[in-house]
Amino acid sequence: MTNTSGRLFVVATPIGNLDDISPRALDVLGAVDLILAEDTRHSAKLLGRFGISTKVTAFHEHNERRAVADILARIRSGLDVALISDAGTPLISDPGFHLVRHAHEQHIQVVPVPGPSAVLAALSVSGLPTDRFVFEGFLPSRREQRLRRLEALADVPATIVVLEGPHRLLPTLEDMAAVFGPERTAAVAKELTKRFEVVRRDTLGALHAWLTESAERQKGEFVLVIGGAAKTPAEASESAHRELLSTLMDEVPLKTAVKMAAKISGANRNDLYDLALALAGERGEGSEDA
Repeated sequence: MTNTSGRLFVVATPIGNLDDISPRALDVLGAVDLILAEDTRHSAKLLGRFGISTKVTAFHEHNERRAVADILARIRSGLDVALISDAGTPLISDPGFHLVRHAHEQHIQVVPVPGPSAVLAALSVSGLPTDRFVFEGFLPSRREQRLRRLEALADVPATIVVLEGPHRLLPTLEDMAAVFGPERTAAVAKELTKRFEVVRRDTLGALHAWLTESAERQKGEFVLVIGGAAKTPAEASESAHRELLSTLMDEVPLKTAVKMAAKISGANRNDLYDLALALAGERGEGSEDA
């Protein structure tokens, strides 16, 4: 697979179930000249399972910065290199950012080979809004810093996704309940795609109580998905007006939609007209009555 310029492949690998690896990922890992692995012993299990004998070298947070120059030199010489992490999609709370950034700066082709991601897997089964979300990775280990980070997120209207290990799981949930309120809806996704996978959706307070009941429930790797802050009355009102206008504008001209929306909602007609014009612009429509 040697080319004149060489390429850097960013390859997603399973987060638990090895059968989740894609045929394309296997093809790439078997064909490149070198695989960069966060933990070579861990990755050896995956590669051995599928009979991949490509050379593997360690690439992790402790050697990433000093290894980048050598790796990029190899790629420029014509070698194709694949980057994998211990699980999931590289760079998502894993090493690789400096390598990918410098590869772009040196005009090296960076090729994504998408696949498993604990973040997206948890979000997709959480039962919480997925149209807008914030990924915070691992929160600070020190409580004072963790509380400050959570306070900065308290009013964010988007769903929040956080990674957590077993030792800080309960303290993190306690702090979330203290800052966001114990009634904030959330989901705990444990050991995704593995034998003891659990996904539970409830309030932060109830989830903390449920986990406290059993030490066994606290074991494993976790993704926490927390519902966003409720909209303010003004935001909720505008959202409702946008939805009403959008529905009406599908059926009648803009000015008629505004007139009807004002009668239905009791809102100011001029405000609704401005909102309708904005909607028309977003939809690529003109503002003239048809």
